[in-house]
Amino acid sequence: MERRPRDEQDWRALAARVVAWGQELGFGAVGIADTELAVEETRLLDWLAAGRHGAMDYMARHGARRARPADLVPGTIRVISARLDYFPAQARDAGAVLADPERAYVARYALGRDYHRVMRQRLQQLAERIAARIGPFGYRVFSDSAPVMEVALAARAGTGWRGKHTLLLTRDGSYFFLGEIYTDLPLPTTPPAAAHCGTCRACLDACPTGAIVGPYELDARRCISYLTIELPGAIPEELRPSIGNRIYGCDDCQLACPWNRHAAVAALPDFAQVRHGLDDAKLVDLVAWTREEFERRLTGSAIRRIGYEKWLSNIAIALGNAPASRTIVAALRSRADDPSPLVREHVAWALARHRERG
Repeated sequence: MERRPRDEQDWRALAARVVAWGQELGFGAVGIADTELAVEETRLLDWLAAGRHGAMDYMARHGARRARPADLVPGTIRVISARLDYFPAQARDAGAVLADPERAYVARYALGRDYHRVMRQRLQQLAERIAARIGPFGYRVFSDSAPVMEVALAARAGTGWRGKHTLLLTRDGSYFFLGEIYTDLPLPTTPPAAAHCGTCRACLDACPTGAIVGPYELDARRCISYLTIELPGAIPEELRPSIGNRIYGCDDCQLACPWNRHAAVAALPDFAQVRHGLDDAKLVDLVAWTREEFERRLTGSAIRRIGYEKWLSNIAIALGNAPASRTIVAALRSRADDPSPLVREHVAWALARHRERG
């Protein structure tokens, strides 16, 4: 073990090692940010005051704490931000699935293994490498698991810029997970990256429900990812037709982004390999899954977190948006008496749509 850095040159050398170690662990990029998020805090509070977080009560519950890293982990003065590419190159073309209303569209990030554990494990390994070099230090790792402003910190760490769709964006696209190490080490920070969205508004125009209400402004209450994952109750009727065949999440703003035409692809088998054929599955097959099949097949998947009831209710809406056929209607009728009031409501809406079409 080497000694703890004593001067600016030593800290710069350690920062360079941190970046190199991160790349060895499979991260697409690693940067270091300070904890100054005053501007982002103001925007966050305005967003919450406007109610754009919808039913995500935890967002309001933590409030400004999200923008104050030292409040979450006392002693934090730096944040090591890391990106992990997830785009599954082996998956069926997203556009082809979206164009087939009888098939289910699942957000590309959820086709592989649940990222939370994979990201945390690799961040922990990075922290342990640092400790092996300099000795014990204060830190805590995060992967979408606490009130952390991931995109803001990643942008401050120079690993990308905030796109108009509010996601982190780079010249290699936006298909990546973000994770952080909060630390008390006075590492030199990475210069922020310049933004390269220009006058482009492809993501705004592509959003099926108009959730991107302006550049860098998202109303989560209209976002399909929120509606199919975060919203605990019934999806508003006026938004259901726009959901199409998207049963878990939505990628439309990313699919439309020019920077994703040649996006970096997943290097780790955890994300490169599609699980259970969910890149090209038929809606009628998925709605027939029993609870046991749902739990078994989706073990280790982020999708399992929404639960069986939400899974069926999302599929019911997609079936309601599919072309009328005896097979589709029969699949819906098989769930008409489901024990869940939420599933029954969505199924009834879907059947009514088919009746309207004759």
